[in-house]
Amino acid sequence: MRLSSASAAAAFLATAGSSSVGAFSFVPSRISGGPAYASSIPRLPAAADGRAVGSGGLLRGSPRRTSSSSRAAADGDGGGKFSLANLFGGDSSSSSSSSRSSSSSSSTAVLEPHPSQRDHVNPLNALHPPHRAALAEGGASASGSSEPLPFHPAVRSGVLSNGLSYVFLPNRSPPGRFEAHLQVFSGSADELEPQQGIAHLSEHVAYMGSRKRERLFGTGSQTNAYTDFHHTVFYAACPTVAPGGGGRPMLPMALDALCDVMEARCDPSRIEKERQAVLSEMTMVNTIEYRVECQILSTLHRENRLAKRFPIGKEGLIRKWERDDVKTWHRTHYRPDNVLLYVVGDLDPATVERTIEEKFGHLTAEKQGSQIVLDALRPEASALADAVVERTMKQAQSWHYPPVRHDFCVGEGEEDVLVAAGDAGRMILKEAKEGGTTTMASSDDDDDANEVGAAYDVHLQRPYALDDKVAFLKESFLSPGRKLRPHIFRHELLQNFSFHLFAKRPVEPVVDEAGFRRSLARRVCLAALQIRLNVGGRSDDPSFTFVEFNQLDSAREGCAVCSLDMTAEPRRWEEAVRAGVAEVRRLGLHGVTPGEVERYASALLTDAEQLAAQGDTVSHSDQLSYLMETVANGHAFMSPEQGYAATEKALRSLTSEEVNEAARELCAHVLLEASAEGTIVAVTCAPKAVEGADDPCATLTEDALCRAIREACEADVDPVEDVVVPRTLVSEEALEKAVADHPPAWRPGTFTDGTPDTPSDRVTRPFTLRRLSNGMRVGVARNPAESQRGHLRLVAPGGRDAERRLGFKSGALAVGARAMQEGGSFGDLTREQVELFAVDHLIMVEINCNEESLTMDFVFPTTNVGNEGYGDEKTLGITGTESVLQIMREILIEFNWEEDALGRSKQSYRSAHESLGKSLEGKSTEMIMEAVSGGDER
Repeated sequence: MRLSSASAAAAFLATAGSSSVGAFSFVPSRISGGPAYASSIPRLPAAADGRAVGSGGLLRGSPRRTSSSSRAAADGDGGGKFSLANLFGGDSSSSSSSSRSSSSSSSTAVLEPHPSQRDHVNPLNALHPPHRAALAEGGASASGSSEPLPFHPAVRSGVLSNGLSYVFLPNRSPPGRFEAHLQVFSGSADELEPQQGIAHLSEHVAYMGSRKRERLFGTGSQTNAYTDFHHTVFYAACPTVAPGGGGRPMLPMALDALCDVMEARCDPSRIEKERQAVLSEMTMVNTIEYRVECQILSTLHRENRLAKRFPIGKEGLIRKWERDDVKTWHRTHYRPDNVLLYVVGDLDPATVERTIEEKFGHLTAEKQGSQIVLDALRPEASALADAVVERTMKQAQSWHYPPVRHDFCVGEGEEDVLVAAGDAGRMILKEAKEGGTTTMASSDDDDDANEVGAAYDVHLQRPYALDDKVAFLKESFLSPGRKLRPHIFRHELLQNFSFHLFAKRPVEPVVDEAGFRRSLARRVCLAALQIRLNVGGRSDDPSFTFVEFNQLDSAREGCAVCSLDMTAEPRRWEEAVRAGVAEVRRLGLHGVTPGEVERYASALLTDAEQLAAQGDTVSHSDQLSYLMETVANGHAFMSPEQGYAATEKALRSLTSEEVNEAARELCAHVLLEASAEGTIVAVTCAPKAVEGADDPCATLTEDALCRAIREACEADVDPVEDVVVPRTLVSEEALEKAVADHPPAWRPGTFTDGTPDTPSDRVTRPFTLRRLSNGMRVGVARNPAESQRGHLRLVAPGGRDAERRLGFKSGALAVGARAMQEGGSFGDLTREQVELFAVDHLIMVEINCNEESLTMDFVFPTTNVGNEGYGDEKTLGITGTESVLQIMREILIEFNWEEDALGRSKQSYRSAHESLGKSLEGKSTEMIMEAVSGGDER
């Protein structure tokens, strides 16, 4: 009944091939959204208004925008509390005198084409009007006979005459507000060798000092920006009408501020100010978590630009750049054809489209190109632009992706994405100088030369002076056609052993019913395996302390990443690796049981039903995050009602064979019997022994790591057996007996502070307060904001403060609360049965102990859950409300205290205590709290 089980299931079930579209202003972690490489690593501080897109640990999940919000009422210098993500850039919105004169003269002259503009795929992908119309008129997807998925009926999309694309989604939650996001499809991966870090600095310069952005101050608006590998995003969240009367619309003002980003002036004074902000961020980011991230990403993407183009950049370069450097980058990449504008909110569609045309229609790529200052960079920038449309995933699949290629791990005979795109005519092929034929340079050409005009090293496979010195291990043979790319990172500040196994695959755009069925089948497999891992992680003597398996689409990396992430005690690293890989292998070989298919398919349908029931109460930010990730990966964007209908239709006929085929595809990289080809990546992070101390990972070597993985991939594994899960925890007989022995009755609510007593027979607003006849106080409030969901909190006063008053050992209540979270068996039911009951009923449980109380939090659906069948053949289960009250009752009177759960609780606190000594921030906080509390051990 641990939170991780139910929440993990909910996370997997709530996302279908989701990807991360947000990031820290500069940190290269995959928070939200994309796969979580090191979920075991402590999280970096999330922003105050971080919005969840999906599940995830430090690097993944669900996709979460983590740049912190900046109130537009703050002063123009970005004052207020410092955080890593609220230092967004900006500049004066009006053009400088030199820019104005250039613009003036260019208006009467014919401008040359932009040196870096190329014909490319439209970033709207499935929402591009011609593509959308072709699907609607054809009645079937381009790939075959499968029916296309519907598109959200209210979404508007289009392309201005200058090439700027836009999407608008009407939404009324909350009413009277909207959000506008301008996405520039250039990030750190687009930087040239002398430009490393300039995308992030330009983000600061382009937005921070904008006069038009300053006009939003005092209107209740929020503005911010963030930079990642693949893009730079600027946004404004505003009321639809300016406060103070007069009815002045805010949309023109917000779009003025975003358009100002495209015409940034790049004043030297602003550049210097933002340079200091970026250097300050660079100091703050230099943590052990960041170093681990860099090690993981540079290994995973060794074959492409991401390994050498982290958004924070190079300090030596950042200190030297001047106005011409920043303006050259800005004018090269901030072009109308290279941006996409999203607007979501309580606005009239016709007004939105008209205002977009008015505010952005005057921009041209030619004008931007005429203001590129550093002619010396033009040839290389032009060569990079050629290479991007000739041989990268950006042109082959989605303009949202970084300009990269990948060593995919795919089935034997499957065509490489770049080759397939070339054969289909999607790539822009350069004409050969001789013969006039069209050719596409292969990836092997990168090694031939490095001069502009020869085969440009777009994937940065050659060594460069500014490259970080990383001692990579050699790739190891795993099976015919399959290679293992290992990397071991050791550091004194690391506390535990962590293991990360990756396989990269192409993103499959979900635009038809066949693709949607495959995505549902994968989600069933992922949920089934995660619950198996969670239950195994709480066995009597688990080899790992944390484990997660997932596959998510990642626009920021241009691929789908299948990942197995785990942590373990350093001395048990080999045992943990073998156990984790074996469970993945078990799923691939034996598939999912019939009971698991039924359980997780039912949960998928319930989740879709709840989302559809929310209707127009889904917030602007959540709608926009889903819209951005869906468009980025080329999926069909459906309304919640359409999604529910498509889910029910697919699940009615989804078979175990389809689910097990999805399991084989997910796990093919660890099935040596399968015909997969490609590269598997394994990264381990382990403590480095200090001088004079024992090395807890003395046996961890390159050969030992590769051997452990290879042997785990060859091991025999048995199939799992279905677990009998009760449909109810309390039988009718037991309930009748309990009612007879202790007849329940309501009593009025009574208070000692002078508040009048509340009646026992009437519902009052906003709260209904009563007492049960056994003395338990109950408060109930209705919240229509989240349809079909409830939140229950049980509070037992006392907390750690009671340890001293009641004579308990220091920490007893805290350790006991964690032991309850780690355990979960009730009466005659095993913890696995209870865990699966919680999964079947979509219940999440969290038990905590603070200084004042012991709290148990439950999140649950209010509708019937655990249903069987579909449509007229559906058999309803009990409601989520009844099931959560049953769990609460069993915790109070039938909970089984287990010795192994207590041991895991103690170990978790022991590990947390030992890690304090390796964290300057953690140790400082502990010392401050000790001084403030006068040495109180709590």
